[in-house]
Amino acid sequence: MNLQQQPYGATGGGGYADLFTLTNNQGISVALTNYGGIITTLHTPDRDGKTGDIVLGFDKLEEYIEHSPFFGCLVGRFGNRIANGKFTLKGKAYELAQNNGQNHLHGGKVGFDKVLWAAEPFSTPTSVGVKLSYISEDGEEGYPGNLAVTVVYTLTDENEFQLDYGATTDQTTILNLTNHTYFNLAGQGDILDHLMQLNADAFTPMDETLIPTGEVRSVDGTPLDFRTPTAIGARIAQQDEQLKFGLGYDQNFVVNGTPGELRRAAFVSEPTSGRTLEVLTTQPGVQFYSGNMLKPLTGKGGAHYDRRDGFCLETQHYPDSPNQPTFPSAVLEPGERYAETTVWKFGVE
Repeated sequence: MNLQQQPYGATGGGGYADLFTLTNNQGISVALTNYGGIITTLHTPDRDGKTGDIVLGFDKLEEYIEHSPFFGCLVGRFGNRIANGKFTLKGKAYELAQNNGQNHLHGGKVGFDKVLWAAEPFSTPTSVGVKLSYISEDGEEGYPGNLAVTVVYTLTDENEFQLDYGATTDQTTILNLTNHTYFNLAGQGDILDHLMQLNADAFTPMDETLIPTGEVRSVDGTPLDFRTPTAIGARIAQQDEQLKFGLGYDQNFVVNGTPGELRRAAFVSEPTSGRTLEVLTTQPGVQFYSGNMLKPLTGKGGAHYDRRDGFCLETQHYPDSPNQPTFPSAVLEPGERYAETTVWKFGVE
């Protein structure tokens, strides 16, 4: 196991970010920065043992700062959307930035993806990692409460990359932390041939602004049924209202099993390389996003990225939970501790 730390660049606000590279004994390495908690590279071997980078990103910090579509980053305070940028808590109304049409998205104009986190690298005999910490002050981006957040990234020798989210608050608040890494297990090209399996019997339908209607609907008979491995592109062009609203897949799936317990949310395989990705989580939901809104841009090493060249599996509480009383609560009270875990397990077949 190996851990390296090096300067990564200026953040523009007087701060300087570092880049941490974690490597295990099986040929897997992850590079991440404490600016936005961004995972910049993730190298895994294919079935022939050839290592390749399976996440989208940039070579330089300034590119993430200038025009990143949430590549690899931590998302908060509230991942995904809140309708009209408004919610009510303990009888008090709160207004947030409307930075996605009329809605609030991914924590606002300066969410957790755009701040500099304190970083503590660590190593054990079987793992290496980085603990990131951030204090989000009362009123930041319109949210109540002073929030102390930690995110621990750990790479193990079992080819698992674990994300442990923790937080406490001094006022009643809402919280929904996730990671927005774009994966491409082939390392290049579009992701339409990837075989996706979601451990989800239901999803939360959305309206044309991508806000849930409040219904929880079975995936039976819909192009959102990924209970058996199915190519992402197999049904993405079907005439379906939900696919029309999302321009493809951009839905919250209800993960089977008990929230709070670590269980499989997804399993993805890529036929050409043989690479596989298993996602386990304690979270109640996972947003499967097929990169429909990616615009052409130049990424790492001059790579050309375009629409549907990466997919995201954002483990989460459901979108707009603060305004949907039947959804699992995203409220955090003083004296409570927010604790969620997601694990990415890499393999080949």
